[in-house]
Amino acid sequence: MIAETLPARTAVSHKIHEHHWQRLAIVYVRQSSPQQVQNHRESAARQYALVDRAVALGWPADRVITIDEDQGQSGRSMAGRPGFQRLLTEVGLDHVGLVLELEMSRLARSNKDWHQLLELCGLFHTLLADTDGLYDPADYNDRLLLGLKGMMSEAELHILKSRMLEGRRNKARRGELLNHPPIGYVRGADGDYQFDPDEQAQGVVRLIFDVFERQGSLHGLLRWLKAHDVQIPIRPHFGANRGHLEWRRPNRMTLQNLLHHPIYAGAYRWGHRATDPRRQKPSQRGSGRTVRAPEACEVFLKGRFPAYVSWERFEAIQKRLADNRAAAEAPGAPREGPALLSGLLVCGRCHHRLMPSYSGQARVYYSCGRAMVDYGEPLCQSLSGRFLDRFVVEQMMQVLQPAGLELSLAAEVELRGQRQQLEQHWQQRLERARFQVDRAARQYAAVEPENRLVARELERRWEESLQQQRSLEEEYHRFRREQPEELTASQRAAILRLSEDVPQIWHASTTTAQDRQEILRLLLERIIVNVEGDSEQVDVALCWAGGYISHHRLVRPVARYQQLSNYPALLERIDALRKEDESFQSIAEHLNREGFHPPKRTSRFRGSMVARLLSSRGLHGPRPRKMTGHQLLGEHEYWLTDLARELGIPVATLHKWQRAGWVHSRKVPVAGGRWAIWADADERSRLLRLRAHRRQWPEPCYPAALTTPKRRDDNA
Repeated sequence: MIAETLPARTAVSHKIHEHHWQRLAIVYVRQSSPQQVQNHRESAARQYALVDRAVALGWPADRVITIDEDQGQSGRSMAGRPGFQRLLTEVGLDHVGLVLELEMSRLARSNKDWHQLLELCGLFHTLLADTDGLYDPADYNDRLLLGLKGMMSEAELHILKSRMLEGRRNKARRGELLNHPPIGYVRGADGDYQFDPDEQAQGVVRLIFDVFERQGSLHGLLRWLKAHDVQIPIRPHFGANRGHLEWRRPNRMTLQNLLHHPIYAGAYRWGHRATDPRRQKPSQRGSGRTVRAPEACEVFLKGRFPAYVSWERFEAIQKRLADNRAAAEAPGAPREGPALLSGLLVCGRCHHRLMPSYSGQARVYYSCGRAMVDYGEPLCQSLSGRFLDRFVVEQMMQVLQPAGLELSLAAEVELRGQRQQLEQHWQQRLERARFQVDRAARQYAAVEPENRLVARELERRWEESLQQQRSLEEEYHRFRREQPEELTASQRAAILRLSEDVPQIWHASTTTAQDRQEILRLLLERIIVNVEGDSEQVDVALCWAGGYISHHRLVRPVARYQQLSNYPALLERIDALRKEDESFQSIAEHLNREGFHPPKRTSRFRGSMVARLLSSRGLHGPRPRKMTGHQLLGEHEYWLTDLARELGIPVATLHKWQRAGWVHSRKVPVAGGRWAIWADADERSRLLRLRAHRRQWPEPCYPAALTTPKRRDDNA
C-alpha cells in the first residue's frame, strides 16, 4: 500500500518531496475590508476550497491548517495582521511544507513583507502555490517569478489607491464628499447638509457660540450650560435610534469639536487630518495624524453650507481657543490666581512670556525663565507683580472712566439679550414637553379599552410625560423668580450708579480674579516689560486693543541698595552729610527732600535705615568730634567702633572686652553716651595678640600679660 502511495505523490509534481509531505500545509485566507468579507462571499469560498487542493497534492486532511485571522485587514503592512505573523513563525520553525493562497497578493501587498516571506520559505524549503501554479522559492526561476508577482501586487495596490483617492478628491473639490452631519445639521432629500428642522436644536447651537464669547473659555461654557441645565441635541449615526433627535448632557470634547468645526461658519474642508509618516507608529493604527487649519486643507470652500455664525466671528473664536491653550506661546485662559497680568506680559529682551509665581501672603512675582528652563542660562529678568498690577489698573481706570455710561448701557443690553435667549430656550423645552404629553394622550385614546396589555403601558407613558411636564414647569417658575425677563427699575439704577464709579466695580467682592483678568484682556493685547539691567528702572509698553502703544518708565521695588541706579550718588550724598556732622535722622530727612528712595519703596528714609546702610558698609554714622571748645577724645583715644574697624575685630568682641575690663575705656559725656578706648601702638599690638590667642569658652583663661593692660600714664 505504501509503495503505491509514494509513486502517486511523486507524480503530482517534481517539486514536492517527502520532507514537504512530512510537514504542514497552510491555507492563508484574507480579504482587505469588512465590506468585502460581508459582500464578497464567493471569493472567501474559493480561498477556503484550497484545502481540497492541498489534499490533492498529497497532504492528509488533518495536516492542512487554515489561517483566517486577518479577515478584513489590508495587506499593505504586516502590522495588525496576527495571521500573517503566525504564518512567518510557523515557516521559521520549519513546520510548513506548503503555503497555498488564491493569489499571491493575498499574502502581502508590501515588497518588504513579501521578500521576508520568500527568504524564510527559501531557507526552509517551503513551497508556495496559487491558482497559476506551484513555486519553489529555493529555485532561481521560481524566485524570480515570485519577486515579479510581489512587485505587481504592490503596484496594483498603489494603482487602486490612487484611483480611489483621485475619485474622492474630485468629489471633494465640488464640496460633495460628505460624512455624518454634525450637531445642528441633517441630510436633506438631495443628500446635502441643511439646518436641523428642530428649532430648539438650532437655538442651542447658536446659544453655545454666544455663551462662549461671553465666558471666554471652554470650561466656562461647560459650567454655564451645566448651571442652566442646557442639553445638547444629538442625532445618533448608529443604533436603533439612528437619525432621531436625542438630548444629552454637554461634555468638553463635544463642545470643543463643535467650536472648532468650520461648517458652522458655512465652510467646507477636506484633508484636515493628514498623516505624518515621521510621527506614525507601526504598532498603533491611525497614529501620526495631524490637524490642519481650515485654510491649510487640500480643499477649502467658503459659503458652501448654511451658517450659524459669520466667518469673521468664527476666526475670532478660533483665536480665543488658541490663546487659551496652556502653552508657552499662548497667554492661556484667565485663572483664579491674583496675578492680573498673567498671559499679557512679554519680556522685552527675549520676547518670551513672563510667568507668574506666588510666595507667602499671596505675593506675586513675574519672571522670564524660558531660557533658564530650556538652555540652563541665568534668569532673564524678574520683578514684583504688585506695583506693576497697580500701575496697569490705574492706566485702565483712566481709559474706562469716560466710557462708564456707554459700558452701563452695553451691560444692560447684554443682560437683556442673555435673559431673552434663556427665556426662548425654556419656552422651547416647555413646548416639547407639552407635545410629548399630547402624543402620549393620543396614543392612549387610540387603543381599544379592552386591550389592557397595551393600554396599561400607554397609560404609564402618559403619566410619565405629565410628571416630566410638571417638573419642567416648576423649574421654569424658579428660573423666572431668580431671573425675570426684564430688568427692574432698581437694577437699571444700580447699573447706572456703578457706571459712575468704575473702581467700585473693580474692587467689589463679587468681582473675581478671572473677571478682572478678562476685563484687562479686552483692553490690552500685551504688555512689554524690560528691566534696565538689575536696577529699579523698568520700561513698560502697553499695547492697547486697536493698535495704540503707550510707553512708560517705572521705578520698581528692589531688594538691595546696590540695585539702585543712583546708588553711587546716594552714598556720595550720605558721606557729604556725615562730614557736616549731621545725625542719622537729619541725613534721612535730607535724602527724602532730595528725591532719594530706599530699595523696596515701602516708606521714606528713616534714621535707622541710614544707620543700617552705613553699618553694612563698615561705617557707623557721624562721629561728634567737638563739644563746647574742647576735644572729646584724648591722645591715642578711639571710639569703640572705630578701633574695632581699624583692628579688624568685631564690635561685639571689643565691647565684651570693655565690659570685662580688658581694655582702658571711659564713657564720653555726649547724647546717647559713647565709649572711648585708649590704645597706643603697644596697646593695639596687645589687642591683636589677644584676638589671635586661642579661646576657651565659656570660662576664658588668658595669660596675665594679655589680660592686664597697663597704661603708660598709670605707671606713675
